[in-house]
Amino acid sequence: MALHSYGTNPQSWFAWLGERLPLGGDVLEVGAGTGELWHRVSHRGRLTLTDFSPAMCERLREVPDARVLRCDATHLPFRAGVTDAVIANCMLYHLDDPDAALREFARVLRPGGRLAVAVNGRDHMAELNTLGPVIGCPDLAVRFHDRNDVTAETTPARVAAHFTDVTVERYPDELAVPAAEPILAYITSMIGPLTAAQESAGRAAIEARIDAEGTFRVRKHTVLISATRGPH
Repeated sequence: MALHSYGTNPQSWFAWLGERLPLGGDVLEVGAGTGELWHRVSHRGRLTLTDFSPAMCERLREVPDARVLRCDATHLPFRAGVTDAVIANCMLYHLDDPDAALREFARVLRPGGRLAVAVNGRDHMAELNTLGPVIGCPDLAVRFHDRNDVTAETTPARVAAHFTDVTVERYPDELAVPAAEPILAYITSMIGPLTAAQESAGRAAIEARIDAEGTFRVRKHTVLISATRGPH
């Protein structure tokens, strides 16, 4: 995640997101991870945070005034119509059955409740994928998106199957990375340790780009999909 600190948009993702999220009433974030959002954004109602990972739930308990539950996003332990907002921030693409999760989001929302889903486009950080052949890992692009086909291109239609008033807004940003180490660390976090030969080849390719252009630029493609739970 440290790689994203090289973003060129002066407004951070969390600040941008916080201006657009439904934050009043009963708010549920599913797949809340470390809870970083809530250290940057203030909620104005009752906040419930869930994650499948026990380690993440321990981190979530550091968020003030939040109820924390460990659960599967496709089987939420709540009765129907209990929350005013559901937030799913960059998590749907980690699921085996994202459509089951969307059905659950619709079930637990009250009529008129709001959904906010953040996902990435197919070309998100595509410049990193070009390093795959360089390090002898031609399927690197697949490994970045290997769980399902949830993307900025496909998800609006999936959301529309369960919600109304679907809108899509893109967060404008790209990374400008001045050194090879952060990029190599990111790739390692995705695919595991690199051999000495892989690291050397990757470093040479990255540094050649930096020498030619000043930084290694990586385009980001992240969108916020917002929608409303219908009356029925």
